[in-house]
Amino acid sequence: MPFDVDAIRADFPILERTAPGTDGPVPLVYLDSANTSQKPRCVVEAIEDHYLSHNANVARAMHLLGAEATEAFESSRAVLAEFVGATSSDEIVFTKNASEALNLCAHTLGASLRPGDEIVVSVMEHHSNIVPWQLVAERTGAVLRWFDVTEEGRLDVEGGLASGLINERTKIVSITHVSNVLGTINPVAQVAAAAHAYGATVVVDASQSVPQMPVDVHALGADLVAFTGHKMVGPTGIGVLWGRYDLLASLPPFLGGGEMIETVRMTGSTFAPPPHRFEAGTPPIAQAVGLAAAARYLTALGMEQVAAHEHLVTAYALDGLATVPGLRVLGPSKAVDRGGAISFTLQTTSGEQIHPHDVSQLLDARGIAVRGGHHCARPLHERFGVQSSTRASSYLYTKTSEIDVLVDALNRTVGFFSRPPRTRAPRPSRTTTEGGAR
Repeated sequence: MPFDVDAIRADFPILERTAPGTDGPVPLVYLDSANTSQKPRCVVEAIEDHYLSHNANVARAMHLLGAEATEAFESSRAVLAEFVGATSSDEIVFTKNASEALNLCAHTLGASLRPGDEIVVSVMEHHSNIVPWQLVAERTGAVLRWFDVTEEGRLDVEGGLASGLINERTKIVSITHVSNVLGTINPVAQVAAAAHAYGATVVVDASQSVPQMPVDVHALGADLVAFTGHKMVGPTGIGVLWGRYDLLASLPPFLGGGEMIETVRMTGSTFAPPPHRFEAGTPPIAQAVGLAAAARYLTALGMEQVAAHEHLVTAYALDGLATVPGLRVLGPSKAVDRGGAISFTLQTTSGEQIHPHDVSQLLDARGIAVRGGHHCARPLHERFGVQSSTRASSYLYTKTSEIDVLVDALNRTVGFFSRPPRTRAPRPSRTTTEGGAR
């Protein structure tokens, strides 16, 4: 398909909405896609069709609807396997989100850890790729260590490797492919090669990369890769864990229940082979159907074209934001090895910090949706000496004209907070919560 942004936007009815601006309705400018993407009509219709025409539970239902639901669910697994370059659909495990997929990794890999073993992450990780490993370390006596980042926001691979961060005690290395705060694209293959030299298992959080660019799990060099549906124009409530089949087959179950078993007796149980070993209970059937529709939609657009558009908009945004006085971008200031998430802090003309929640509120009053908080990456914000930031994130439906609206609104925000308090007009009373989803 030709990459026509206006034609693509027609697939997303929500983008036709207006927002109640301060001076009347204004076009909705959605710049929060790193948190969750909008959904094209075809994804919603696929879910609707499944529920209205094929709804049943999967696996053991010996009737027409059960057979249709099972076929839809397993064919969705095959679509996702092809989308990320898996060798077999048996390497695709459906979870409820990327956080559950990463917890699955931590729980199952952690079962073999011993006191003194080391787990390596990075300071730029989402909390979902920090907290599960902290819990495993507390439970097993393993030691959690981490890569630092440079002042530019790049993963300090050279410094970490030179200091012996990965060594003979390292059993697991788990890093993000693309930072949800800095936008940095990390050299995962280089880190994976260093880890594999010591026999460590490599886990990758690809939540921000699979939606934005072509990802081949084998080319990454990883052993396990987690991503989520709702950031790749798919539904909420479903995530994916890809793993090398031999590794998955060696891991213990994560959750116990129906469908993940082979045989159950009161004296003990045996378990199904992957992927079903890790899918206890009724799985996200309709969500899998919707996610397959999302993967087909992205494939039709072409992930190379999606990545090229994301790069174009990101470069345009970075250039525009550089003109806003008092704005500091966290992470690379140029669109080189960089994804679409751009986090920044903002100051008044006298040098006072403007809180991201205030920035978000004023932008929202102009119909612009961004995110304010620490984006579930508090250690990274502490590393840069800030409590929180504002994040604008584009996607395949973002127009450069929307970036112009953002830049103009940020200039107005600086002007608003740079005036003496008594001259400021009342602000809307909406509030936002700090942190939250990716």
